[in-house]
Amino acid sequence: MTLEYVEKKYYKRTTGIKKLVRTISGVTVVAIMCDPYLCPHGKCIYCPGGIKEGTPQSYVEGSPAVLRAINVAYEPYEQVKIRLLQYKKMGHDISKIELIVMGGTFPAMPEKYQKWFIARALKAMNDYPNFEKLFSYNKLNLNKIQRKNEYAKVRCIGLTIETRPDWSKKKHIDLFLKLGATRIELGVQSIYDDVLKIVRRGHTVSDTIEATRLLKDAGYKVCYHIMPGLPGSSIERDYRMFKEIFNNPSFKPDMIKIYPTIIVPGTKLYEMWRKGEYKPYSLEELIKLIAKVKTLVPRFIRIMRIQRDIPVNFIAAGLKIGNLRQKIKEYMAKRGMKCNCIRCREIGHKLLRNEINMDKFKVKMNKFKYYASEGIEIFLTFDEMHNDLLIALLRLRIPSSKSYRPEFDSKSAIIRELHVFGPVVPLGLRYQDRWQHKGFGRRLLMEAERIALEEYDIRKMFIISGIGVREYYRKYGYRKYKKAFYMYKKLK
Repeated sequence: MTLEYVEKKYYKRTTGIKKLVRTISGVTVVAIMCDPYLCPHGKCIYCPGGIKEGTPQSYVEGSPAVLRAINVAYEPYEQVKIRLLQYKKMGHDISKIELIVMGGTFPAMPEKYQKWFIARALKAMNDYPNFEKLFSYNKLNLNKIQRKNEYAKVRCIGLTIETRPDWSKKKHIDLFLKLGATRIELGVQSIYDDVLKIVRRGHTVSDTIEATRLLKDAGYKVCYHIMPGLPGSSIERDYRMFKEIFNNPSFKPDMIKIYPTIIVPGTKLYEMWRKGEYKPYSLEELIKLIAKVKTLVPRFIRIMRIQRDIPVNFIAAGLKIGNLRQKIKEYMAKRGMKCNCIRCREIGHKLLRNEINMDKFKVKMNKFKYYASEGIEIFLTFDEMHNDLLIALLRLRIPSSKSYRPEFDSKSAIIRELHVFGPVVPLGLRYQDRWQHKGFGRRLLMEAERIALEEYDIRKMFIISGIGVREYYRKYGYRKYKKAFYMYKKLK
């Protein structure tokens, strides 16, 4: 199979699919909003939205996900249903769904609501395409709905929950597991305590460090939300902040979302700006700063986003364009600067941008070891060496000595992520011109088991598997650990 053949087949197969970038990373993302609810600490000075505005905290009415939620009164089943039908109409495969729960501090809401919300969202996937015609008030059993989703046509292969560092303690993490979460996004915003105090964030840097360790030890992928340009910071200070996040073992998240500070009417920051007490970064300053930051990003971190999805007409000052990532890319290209983050190297994105040299194509498995949050991380990848393309990755963690989950002991390790990139391939199928279902995941899994057993004397391997991926791991000898969310296998 030549790469030229792959490209020809790829473009033929994707003709007619609208917004191909939506599924170019191997999953179909469905983002839904929970009901407006007060954040437990109050309100940050930059934060729009809230119960009075009829939107979740930190979101505005004009954001696409908020509009979809408002139209169905924030009902999770209806939000998922609408998004699935939209994707199908655009020509996308919807068999592998990554569900993202947004809207304030979800774990601060009543536990009963959290379970109901996730159960309703999963039920919509299970019901596809025969959705319920009327709202059902029947009592939902989350465990039964999760088990049904393991074999559904539309499977939840990953569940992301947004929260705060001080709302990612042990009791919250235990509930995340019951809900089926696999990635936690932390509203870190800054790693400077003085800045956090100025913006009334309500948590400290020590909360971030502790939450990061607890989450990684429990097997989660961890994503930081970071806001350059907050009051009390500066261009130089923000640059040092990112450098510290990428290099200090107390941080080192798996993913990061960069949200430049913007000024929205109705916030405390808006009043400060009007009085001349605060000045946001200019577009030029932001482009230069983030371009420099991107050259620092380690190969094991993915930059998920580079700006909030807030319409320009809701912004009084600050970033007022919707294509910041593109502007940064153009700036870097002119100066020969390069970003090594996961997203910039993914084979799907490279193919979409026509950045592949067809003359050379050599795939190799690579291993990178680093220390983070008092544990050991093994980052395994399949890379195409000539074009520097990322085809697949696996994150294996040897937990810290402070790991608290009862399933783990000193002979335990956990796989926090296994992902094969490129356009989504439907469950049960193989396409010659795509990379999923070609054995890359299996080979990474086998290598992780070998490393754990031979190099670290690990006897118990755990996987924090998405609900819809459990059946995949069963093929390789894993089973669901009794009364726990994890998949498990004895190594020998």
